[in-house]
Amino acid sequence: MSSLSPEELEDIRRRLGREPSEIELGMFDVMWSEHCSYKSSKKVLKMLPTKAPYVIVGPGQDAGMVEIGDEIVIAMKIESHNHPSAIEPYNGAATGVGGIVRDILCMGAKPIALLDSLRFGNPAKSHVKWLVKGVVSGIADYGNCIGVPTVAGDIEFDDSFERNCLVNVCCIGVCRKKSIVPSIARNPGDLVIVVGNTTGRDGLHGASFASKTLTEESEEERSAVQVGNPFMEKLLIDATLEAIKTGYVTGLKDLGGGGLTCALTEMSTAGNVGMDVDISKLHLREPLTPYEILLSESQERMLFIVDPKGVKKVTAVFDKYGLQYSIIGKVTKERKLIVRFKGKIIVEIDPAHIVKAPVLDRETKKPSYISKAQAPIKYKMPKFSDLPKVILRLLSSPNVASKEWIYRQYDHEVGVRTVVRPGEGDAAVLRIFEGKLGVAIKSDCNSHHMYLDPYVGCMEAAAEACRNVACVGGRPIAVVDGCNFGNPENPEIFWQFREAIRGLSDFLGEFGIPCIGGNVSFYNEDEVTGKAVKPTVMVVALGVVKDVEKAKTMSLKEDGNYILVIGETFNELGGSEYLRVIHGIHHGKPPTVNPKLEKRTVNCILELIDRNLVEAVHDCSHGGLAIALAEMCIKGARGATIDIAKVPAQCESFDQILFSETNARVIIEAAPSKLKDVKNILNTYKLKHEVIGKVCSSEYFKLCLNNRVAEIGIDEMQDAYSKALEKTLFSKG
Repeated sequence: MSSLSPEELEDIRRRLGREPSEIELGMFDVMWSEHCSYKSSKKVLKMLPTKAPYVIVGPGQDAGMVEIGDEIVIAMKIESHNHPSAIEPYNGAATGVGGIVRDILCMGAKPIALLDSLRFGNPAKSHVKWLVKGVVSGIADYGNCIGVPTVAGDIEFDDSFERNCLVNVCCIGVCRKKSIVPSIARNPGDLVIVVGNTTGRDGLHGASFASKTLTEESEEERSAVQVGNPFMEKLLIDATLEAIKTGYVTGLKDLGGGGLTCALTEMSTAGNVGMDVDISKLHLREPLTPYEILLSESQERMLFIVDPKGVKKVTAVFDKYGLQYSIIGKVTKERKLIVRFKGKIIVEIDPAHIVKAPVLDRETKKPSYISKAQAPIKYKMPKFSDLPKVILRLLSSPNVASKEWIYRQYDHEVGVRTVVRPGEGDAAVLRIFEGKLGVAIKSDCNSHHMYLDPYVGCMEAAAEACRNVACVGGRPIAVVDGCNFGNPENPEIFWQFREAIRGLSDFLGEFGIPCIGGNVSFYNEDEVTGKAVKPTVMVVALGVVKDVEKAKTMSLKEDGNYILVIGETFNELGGSEYLRVIHGIHHGKPPTVNPKLEKRTVNCILELIDRNLVEAVHDCSHGGLAIALAEMCIKGARGATIDIAKVPAQCESFDQILFSETNARVIIEAAPSKLKDVKNILNTYKLKHEVIGKVCSSEYFKLCLNNRVAEIGIDEMQDAYSKALEKTLFSKG
């Protein structure tokens, strides 16, 4: 059943000058879906800065690409697989991994790392447990089998994601500049070849399925969820990289959302050429109609555009790896897509008609909940003596507790590039080729803060991602954004989207780095509960690490070293984990963001790391200063004594100092012999800072204030932090 509106159907008739055939209607339906066309988001996304001298490929192709030095290029892309994962979590997540890997591959880059950004409902609920376990297993099994490590990510739990879980996967790849292959067909006479898995009915209408809300009948649409074969994907990765080396591959595209329809129309439109193909030559898994062949989203398939002079060399590579391939046609000079089936022309159309969907001007309206959500906060402050209980509760809460159970499912060291592994630092660090050059990557988003204020919340996601990358020694140079929202036809939802992108645009503009790609997933709501997900823009930052041997982790290292906090703490408890977990308060204004201050902080941290002046670095985010310090103690298995009164702050109480989630704050550990140099650099960057304590051999984390002491055993914190999520996921109920 077509999801095209009456206005869109009339537009199609006008473009064609006739009634569309059933097959053409299916092609328009999939390509004009939100998932493929970005018809609602395209105008808003134009706000984002996308250019820099080192950007090789910006938004518009299958992945963005940046040069990091010596003609070494990093490809980067993020995609969502939300609806499929909500219906079939294992295959939905697994094929999300497969698709994003092929997006990197079809730019000519070797996939080297994955990140997973996930959102679920309350992990104590049985349905959510099923979703979490299925999604994690799907990501782990697929990534592990293809030999691409999952090295970082982020995860949150909130009731708004109970039925609509969010599964966003990012992949990065590396290649030399000369090896880049565009997702474009340019040369008439080049051959069109489909390589890889057989085409079947799995994934049929997948893009259309992803472009509507979930209903009670959605369970019946499991056929829209693709089934993955990671072993085929591994062969496809190796064969594609080898085929590119022949020099005869002129264009590449993944057969993902929209299947063959998308690849044929987008590649020809981008190159201002046409194609003449015979789909009856395609290798099939089962008998299919032309309609099904053109719309199938079966996995592990790539569309190659090959110079006919080298077709024997290229196909010899496919034969070497035992991959099936079908030469289905050629690129033509006239901008017309001709599709044949068993000798008969079934489609003859200008591909631009299909690709260039109408761009919509959606209405926006500030949501009625905003004023109430940002209302002043009233709560009863705990006693100082209750601090140990408060901190232990926070450490064991789902959004703060260690995600070790999740990341230990992943092989994060395959490929022997991983320098800083999950859980060790604020971002992952990977070595590029041989030598000291590397990259740092991290995804971030506080969905609750973004709900309270989409503009500020999206700025914060970018700020934290960049800060985390800097904390391991990476200079942020680019981001990609994974946008997840409810129904864009709702003016209040579209207001959230527009405000979030405006916030991201303003931050990136002032910070001075581009957005090189991304993904927009709308309709993340369901008719059963009437709930839309909280606005969630997952920002993945990429940083360049000049010397991976200098990369820093968060664990405390040496007894007697000083602990310093960089940045001033303000009374910014709004939307904090502390208020939500301890006081059951879910409103308030989220912390403000100052992009210029963030950039100064990042530059300062990078200089401290480059000059080997710090031993450990950790930013403050979920849970605030107290939780960041506790994590450093846990990771280093060392005690610390902290004087709360010395923390640079404009706060009225100790809990504001300890649990506010003020941005642009970083904790560092420095040896006594280096303290003077550290302070000089901090003063040069005009950053507020103070020595607030010391690392000690004690088995306790001690918080001191005016002769009062609250202490917590490191083992007790470790137990609360490391085991809580796993216990919840595997408890009965």
